[in-house]
Amino acid sequence: MPLVRLRALPFRSSLLRSAQSRWWKQTLNSLSPGRRAMSWKSHGTDNASLVQALRDNEIVTSESVESAMRLVDRGYYARDRQTAYVDAPQAIGSAATISAPHMHAYCLELMRDSLKPGNRVLDVGSGSGYLTAVMAHMVRGEGGLAVGLEHIPSLHRAGEENCRRDPGARTLLDSGELVFVLGDGRRGHLESSPYDCIHVGAAATSIPSNLLEQLARGGRLVCPVGKEGGSQRLVCVDRDRDSGKLSERIVMGVQYVPLCSKEHQLGRR
Repeated sequence: MPLVRLRALPFRSSLLRSAQSRWWKQTLNSLSPGRRAMSWKSHGTDNASLVQALRDNEIVTSESVESAMRLVDRGYYARDRQTAYVDAPQAIGSAATISAPHMHAYCLELMRDSLKPGNRVLDVGSGSGYLTAVMAHMVRGEGGLAVGLEHIPSLHRAGEENCRRDPGARTLLDSGELVFVLGDGRRGHLESSPYDCIHVGAAATSIPSNLLEQLARGGRLVCPVGKEGGSQRLVCVDRDRDSGKLSERIVMGVQYVPLCSKEHQLGRR
């Protein structure tokens, strides 16, 4: 089913430079002054102070997101616990990163209405397992399920091991409400579909059709789109509950590692 594009990205044209300038201004203006200024400044010394900083800076704005983030200690998922609460992305090996806390918070707020108890969520490129665990807390109960999909075997193992160390996430693993699957994220995970929410943690040149097909009616997909090392934008796709039609909008400019083959990712190290 074709996408209904609510806003086209001025990506390639003879007026590329001026168009991109206008787009960035619109992106920045879509955020409150406080959120623009504090996006990279929400640091903490532990998980509680990190989440409080995100709340104080109006990046976390809902009780559901705040509660779930407080339940998942980022220190279990970063390589260096001493820097785990700094508002910056950090390397986790195999040319992958755990995103900056403010970026996780932005995405969770975008998806929160699709992260209700009993819903199903797919986290493509689950990496450290952190965001998958947060979303698992949000959908737990009433048959809810969070699936972390990772194509690098060492990261797949690390994500599950991190959750085993985290007491709250361990409970979700044991109950079967949180699972990790080894596979190509571009293909999704058909077995547990359709999903009420799909999060993609790496930038695709275009949103994979398999992921769109696995999005449930009334569901939301959030995915960074753009070329590796080039201009990228965070895109939000909704499937209408009644008609099943897809609509797309651009949220903001971002910079992510690429959604690619295992060989390409490992070659970037």
